[in-house]
Amino acid sequence: MASMLEFRTPGYNPYAVKYSPYYDSRLAVATASNYGIVGNGRVFCLGLSAAGVQCEKSFETNDAQYDLAWSEINENQLIVACGDGSIKLFDLGVENFPVMNFHEHKRETFSVCWNPVTKDSFISSSWDGTVKLWSPTRNESIKTLPIGCCTYSTSYCPSNPALISSVSADSSLRIFDLRTPVSAKYHLTNVIPVHAPATGGQGYSRLADGSIYSGAVPNEVLTHDWNKYNDTVIATAGVDRVIRTFDIRNPAGGPLAVMTGHEYAVRRVAWSPHASDILVSASYDMSVRVWTDGSTMPQNVQHTVPSGRQPDTVRAGTQLGLMNRHTEFVTGVDWCLFGAGGWCASAGWDERVLLWDAASLLRG
Repeated sequence: MASMLEFRTPGYNPYAVKYSPYYDSRLAVATASNYGIVGNGRVFCLGLSAAGVQCEKSFETNDAQYDLAWSEINENQLIVACGDGSIKLFDLGVENFPVMNFHEHKRETFSVCWNPVTKDSFISSSWDGTVKLWSPTRNESIKTLPIGCCTYSTSYCPSNPALISSVSADSSLRIFDLRTPVSAKYHLTNVIPVHAPATGGQGYSRLADGSIYSGAVPNEVLTHDWNKYNDTVIATAGVDRVIRTFDIRNPAGGPLAVMTGHEYAVRRVAWSPHASDILVSASYDMSVRVWTDGSTMPQNVQHTVPSGRQPDTVRAGTQLGLMNRHTEFVTGVDWCLFGAGGWCASAGWDERVLLWDAASLLRG
């Protein structure tokens, strides 16, 4: 690969990397010592210059760091999710200590996401089976959404601040709408069984090659992300190595597309902010892969079905490129919001953060 930059985090194993929403030359990586099993954590705030990738600031925490999110209202602030159940807000202009500490989760906080629309709140998910809604100006949470099992990832809809999603160990994608009454299942509006076949309409689906899609054995779902151009489409992935996309308007319809190719669990997926059909995935197989979900490609489906009925067709996504420069589990990946489109950052347990041009991977 022609274009690649590298930053090392000696003694710390990265869990997440995020580009700043304000600058194309700033990003941060959340890390943990001893692979997050025991020991402290450190968040590295990195800057890009003519000299390469430099550490501009770092902050330590008493426990491992599993995720981070940049503030949407202050370009110098970010939050980190910690193994002791806390969330800490750091400011690049303040030395050593967090400016706010949020601690209600009873187990590891594993995911955080800042509201990209109203910008005045953020959410967190935890192994304690809850999602919590926070304001950066108060220590107590605003709202708690019960999940009931280990919740690995939570996110806001990119266009509607009232919609919150989560994926968890019970093989489910949940959608919450804060506009609904709290008495209505704690704002829960949809539960999508990620590994189930379609149960509506024909009761089954076919892949584009004509074979029947019959679902899969339920497994933990580790990651998900909203499509930035179609705010009803979410991609999920996890232990079974398969990436799936769903339309939340049809929770019983099964996946829109499936993408297979990873050899071990998929730890992170991220839709491109530059194209509606492109996403990137990071996996325990030490690779990062770039995909198209096939939504912009013409579908040529030719097969017969019982009684002349036409079932829903599950698109087979296509792998466009493979980045395999990491030598350990890849746990984080993110897109740069700026430029012509294509620059990604990935981070893995090999104590490295790699910045690379995904466009150089794409094959015609």
